[in-house]
Amino acid sequence: MADYAPRTELTTHRVENQPGPNSAGDLWRSDRALCDAVAQFAPAWVGERLATLGQRLASSDVARWGEQANRFPPQLHAFDRHGRRLDEVDYHPSYHALMDLAIAGGWHAVAWEHEHHGGHQAHVAALYLLTQAEPGFCCPITMTHAAMPVLRQLRDGQAWQTRLLGREYDASAMPAWHKTTNTFGMAMTEKQGGSDVRRNSTRAQPIASAGPGEWYRLDGHKWFCSAPMSDAFLTLAQTDDGLSCFLAPRFTPEGQRNAIEIQRLKDKCGNRANASAEIEYVGAWAQLVGEPGRGVPAILEMVQQTRLDAATAPAGMMRQAVREVWSHVQARQVFDRRLADQPLMQHVVADLAIEAEASLLLAMRGARAMDRSLDDEGEAALARLLPALAKFWHNKRGPAFMAEAMECLGGIGYVEETPLARLYREAPVNSIWEGSGNVICLDVLRILDRHPASIEAFRQELSLSRGHHPAFDAAIDSLEARLTASPERLQAEARWLTQCMAQTLQAALLIRHAPRAIADTFCATRLANVSPIFGVLPAGAPLPAILERLGE
Repeated sequence: MADYAPRTELTTHRVENQPGPNSAGDLWRSDRALCDAVAQFAPAWVGERLATLGQRLASSDVARWGEQANRFPPQLHAFDRHGRRLDEVDYHPSYHALMDLAIAGGWHAVAWEHEHHGGHQAHVAALYLLTQAEPGFCCPITMTHAAMPVLRQLRDGQAWQTRLLGREYDASAMPAWHKTTNTFGMAMTEKQGGSDVRRNSTRAQPIASAGPGEWYRLDGHKWFCSAPMSDAFLTLAQTDDGLSCFLAPRFTPEGQRNAIEIQRLKDKCGNRANASAEIEYVGAWAQLVGEPGRGVPAILEMVQQTRLDAATAPAGMMRQAVREVWSHVQARQVFDRRLADQPLMQHVVADLAIEAEASLLLAMRGARAMDRSLDDEGEAALARLLPALAKFWHNKRGPAFMAEAMECLGGIGYVEETPLARLYREAPVNSIWEGSGNVICLDVLRILDRHPASIEAFRQELSLSRGHHPAFDAAIDSLEARLTASPERLQAEARWLTQCMAQTLQAALLIRHAPRAIADTFCATRLANVSPIFGVLPAGAPLPAILERLGE
């Protein structure tokens, strides 16, 4: 089909000095930081498989799907025309197209298909790319991926595990066992507790006729139910033995609609393409997962998986934002020079590029630790800690990053036709979802207290980069002093400690795996002469070498 350009000769003026549509090119091959990270960390098959995804995501139809999925958000249909309960959510066809793309590619299942052989690295790298198409639909992809460790604790759960690994997306409302592929959601938090799930009031009563200790009926509410059209939900409820974990399918074993009533959909700041609901269980059927009273330990394995994904999404959004910025400033002239040739703009873009690459490396290192956790105690120890560090810090940097990127485009960046407004609205969600910043920092302190092997593995990881930059060595010494503080001081300074740990680890990874221009500039600006804003780089910073890595 011919590409007919829009008119530029208008009644009162000529449209000029406006960059053309941003052609993303190949999201895999054009991202040198990602290609390098995968080559250094992952088995060869990971890059080969990502190459096809990166090419597909660069197409104009995928970009259009992302825009439409946000412009036309999900709609709730609680009842049919006769007043019978439906509890269904309608999505725009573009949302389903994105879901089909991801599931047909197996990106929700790859971590388990190649478990401990690069699978987690493939999943994280794919999520980083998929996020650049549209972040909201990645939520059900993440939760479906993350459900596997919980399903392994389910009595006779092999059929659920098999269907999680399927590749035929089916959005229809029918029992899960009538599909070859199932998706999974989560419903844990309640109004009175939020992140403090031990205050949950939802009750679970065993169904005597269904077999002892297997099926229960749930009564209660959930303040957030993510992706309410999933085929089943992992949820928490109180039993006589305490808080327990359950799998609540959308249909009962008899094939009837389960009594999971959607009260409303959240009107969210961002994450528009994805539905988040308030629900009521009114005698809903649910199957016990694991041991009664052990709900939190059962669900934590899922949370650990989602936590790494919540650290990866900001890295993907950063990459998309800096790509949009670089495309714009290379084509836009101000004061008779391209923006890309002006020193102030070069400083800002270079600083954004450094932050994006540091975030990608930390997410990929967390995935590598998960892949190697089976037979390496040090990697297993890191796998406990790294997702929390990355989730906290990447999401704290995200909103400021998106605001700066938006400013680089000026007024056009503030309107919905460009992705920057969508990214800015999306930026806070992963920090809030599954534990806000304070919760994550307290988890870091808990890990340091209960799993001393994790801090030893962390120290070992830093030691591999000692001696390459004075600011990095000084940061390690300062961090050691903080780690030996009293418990009271540690808790009071938990945010500062978590930030220091995350940034020092980012520096260590950049020193070993990124070009020296990027690693040295990161150390000089994040560990030494620190500024709270982007674009404050030292005189003589190697801008050409940093910007060259962004490509054309």
